[in-house]
Amino acid sequence: MPAERASSSSRHALPSALLLAAVLAACNSEKAAAPPPQPQIQVSVVTLHPQPVAITAELPGRVSASLIAEIRPQVNGIIKSRLFREGSEVKTGDVLYEIDPSPYQAALDSAVAAQHKAEAAVANAQVRADRYRELLQRNAGSKQDADDAAATLGQAQADVAAAKANVEAARINLAYTKVTAPIDGRIDKSALTQGALVTANQAAVLTTIRKLDPINVDVTQSSTNLLKFRSDIASGRLKFTGPNVAVKLKLDTGDAYAQSGKLEFAEANINETTGTFSVRAEFPNPERLLLPGMFVRAEIQEGIAENNFLLPQRAVGRNTKGEATAKFVSAEGKVEERVLVTRRNIGNNWLVDSGVKDGERIIVEGGQLVRPGQTVTANEVSVDEATGELKSANRRAELPAGNTAKN
Repeated sequence: MPAERASSSSRHALPSALLLAAVLAACNSEKAAAPPPQPQIQVSVVTLHPQPVAITAELPGRVSASLIAEIRPQVNGIIKSRLFREGSEVKTGDVLYEIDPSPYQAALDSAVAAQHKAEAAVANAQVRADRYRELLQRNAGSKQDADDAAATLGQAQADVAAAKANVEAARINLAYTKVTAPIDGRIDKSALTQGALVTANQAAVLTTIRKLDPINVDVTQSSTNLLKFRSDIASGRLKFTGPNVAVKLKLDTGDAYAQSGKLEFAEANINETTGTFSVRAEFPNPERLLLPGMFVRAEIQEGIAENNFLLPQRAVGRNTKGEATAKFVSAEGKVEERVLVTRRNIGNNWLVDSGVKDGERIIVEGGQLVRPGQTVTANEVSVDEATGELKSANRRAELPAGNTAKN
C-alpha cells in the first residue's frame, strides 16, 4: 500500500511540474520578445530672452542731387570758348563759357566816357551856380538867374548818377560774358559748342551742374504706416528714438551702402491718388557712388520696441487656419505647441510681444518629428542672425539615426 501511494503522488506531481515549467518558459519568452525602449528624439532649441528691438521700415526710394543749377547765358553773343571738361567736378566761380566780350567792352567804354562828360558838366554847372548865388547876395543879380543855375547844377548831378548806373550795367554785362558756375558739383555735357549763338535767358540750357555730396534720397511712406506708427508711440509699444533718425541704404545690387544718413523732413500733405507722402534723407557721398535717379531701398529706424522677443523664422510655422504656431520644450522636457501673434519680421526673425516668457526654449530644428506632450532631449544651439542658419558644428548628429529634417 505505501508503494502504491508513492506511485500515485508521483503521478500527480509530474503534471504540476510540467505546468510550472511551461509557465516559466512562457514568461521568459514574453520577456525576450519585448522590444527595447526607444531613445528620446533630440531637437535643437534656442532660449528666448526679452530685448529692446529697433523697429525699422524698408522703403523704396530714388536718389536726387542736393543742388541743381541749370546754366543759361545772361547776355547775347557768340560762344568764344568752353573752359571746362565735361563730366568733371567744378567749383563755385569757375568760368565755364566765354562769350565774345568785344561789344560789351565797347559799351562799357562808351558808358565810362558818358560819365566823364556828365561829371565835367557838373563842374561847370557848380561854378555857374556859385557865381549867381554870390551876385544875388550882393543884390547884383536876379533871383531867377540864381534859381536857373541851381536847377542846371541839379540836372548835371542827376546826369552823373545816370551815367554811373549805365557804367555799372555795362560792367555787369561784360562780366556776364564769362559764364561761371554758381555751385560746386559735377557738370554734365555741353549742349552747345564754340561758335554757337546764344541769347540772354534762353530756354535751352548750356549745361547742368549737380551737387552730389551730400546727396538726397526721397522715399515714399504710406499714410497707413504713419497712423500705425503714431498709435504705437501713443500706446507705449514703441519708444521714439528722437529727431535725429538714422537712415541706412541698400543698393539695387543688394549691397549695403557704407554711409549712414539722417532724416531731413517729411511732406506735410498726403497724395490723394496714392495715399502716400514723401520723406527725404540726406547721405554723405564722398566717392560719388550714389547718382541721381538711382533706385535704392532706405531703412528708416522708426523707434525702439521694449521687452520684445525675436523668434527665428525657421521655428515658426502655420496651422490649417493660417495662424502662426511654434513648438516649445518645457522645463520637464515635454513638447508644447502654441499659437502666436507675430507683429512683423525683423531680418530672419519674427517680432513677438506676447505669448512668450523669459527663458523659454523654442524648437528650431526637429520640430516636425515630435508632437505635443512628447518627451524629448533638447540641445541648445544658436542661430546666425544674418542667414537664419544654425551655428551648431554638426546638426545631423543631434537627430536620431535615419532622421534628417529641415524646418
